[in-house]
Amino acid sequence: MVIDFLIEAFATNKDKEAIIWQDQSFSYGWILASTQAKLEFLQERLKPNSVVALEADFSPNAVAVLLALIECGCIIVPLTDSVAHKKAEFREIAEVEFVITVTINDEIVIEHTGTKVEHEFLLHLKTEKRPGLVLFSSGSTGKSKAALHDFVPLLEKFKVPRHGMRTISFLLFDHIGGVNTLLYTLSNGGCVVTVNERSPEEVCRSIEKYHVATLPTSPTFINLLLLSEAYKRFDLSSLTLVTYGTEVMPQSTLSRFNQLFPNVRLLQTYGLSEIGIMRSKSKSSDSLWVKIGGEGFETRIVNNILEIKANSAMMGYLNAPSPFTADGWFHTGDVVEVDGEYMKILGRKSEIINVGGEKVYPAEVESVLQLMDGVEDVAISAERNPITGNLVKARVKLKTEETIGEFRKRMREFCKGKLEGFKVPQKVVLVDTTMHGERFKKMRKE
Repeated sequence: MVIDFLIEAFATNKDKEAIIWQDQSFSYGWILASTQAKLEFLQERLKPNSVVALEADFSPNAVAVLLALIECGCIIVPLTDSVAHKKAEFREIAEVEFVITVTINDEIVIEHTGTKVEHEFLLHLKTEKRPGLVLFSSGSTGKSKAALHDFVPLLEKFKVPRHGMRTISFLLFDHIGGVNTLLYTLSNGGCVVTVNERSPEEVCRSIEKYHVATLPTSPTFINLLLLSEAYKRFDLSSLTLVTYGTEVMPQSTLSRFNQLFPNVRLLQTYGLSEIGIMRSKSKSSDSLWVKIGGEGFETRIVNNILEIKANSAMMGYLNAPSPFTADGWFHTGDVVEVDGEYMKILGRKSEIINVGGEKVYPAEVESVLQLMDGVEDVAISAERNPITGNLVKARVKLKTEETIGEFRKRMREFCKGKLEGFKVPQKVVLVDTTMHGERFKKMRKE
């Protein structure tokens, strides 16, 4: 069995809590029995090695179906309501043969699409009778790409015993970080604590009520948590580890969180839909310098861009050209600085703003502006300019009643000594909408 190691872990921990969903507790014994029952259920209704869209979130039945699909050798396309408007498009790209919907009441509905699989990568997995995983990118900088994985190499890292902890399932079910959180927690006898909504209030409530130790999240959500001050209304003393990734962390956000929670270890993670999640070690809780790698991963820097070779790398995209170099390295597009074994991720090359030949990294400017009183959120991007090529544009959400002129004047004064002149936004737009997507990742393009 592909998931033998998980079945053994479930049997060993059968009396322990595995999942908390809608304030109900489900044991490892329950997950074990449910996974075996779902396996029999699916074998009667699906063709082996089918391409299956699993439209669900972190419910107990969804987890059991996911594990059963892996064991059936199916190619799984997890989709959540965060991509509701794109589900039809994603099903078509992934050549989905069956759709399994796990409803809000945790009921299972199966639909046969009649689609014929023709993509060579999908056919290869089906021929080899290997389970697969299709993950769609957020599309924050363009069209969503469909990364296809052989699921077997992705599972290898979870066979090494680690520490099982009570962990919030914050990152989404159809995100590499969400899949990683689920499999890591269950393979080590921890407890997955689901939340009804991914809001600061609900996350803090769940941490207090269920004595959560680990929160995997994003820099954008950490900033929202600080702004909401929800942490003041709940007892978060059980929290010992916050991991963050998916985007560049502003130093100002990191420093403030570390000052407020000196007993919580902050760990920067690094992973991509195309390669999986790497092991990492932050230099310290208030440092953006991180060491990444671990067994099955190699890194190199080419022209200041991080490249990675991974045993768990995807087979390729279903709807885009290969991003791998001729010698098998994945070109991440992330610009980095290096200091010995550690590196600092500065931002995506595609988001760097060139102002008269000078480079501006959006996260650096956002980090400074977020220190200003009354600034709730800010997103920095480029706007074409006939003289300098580009200028720095700031979209700002304020908690104050300032006019744009009053804020611009205060901003320029505040930035003196903190940012070089060419980095100070020349154009400011005040907005009243959020600047992040469903995955709590900064959306710099309007």
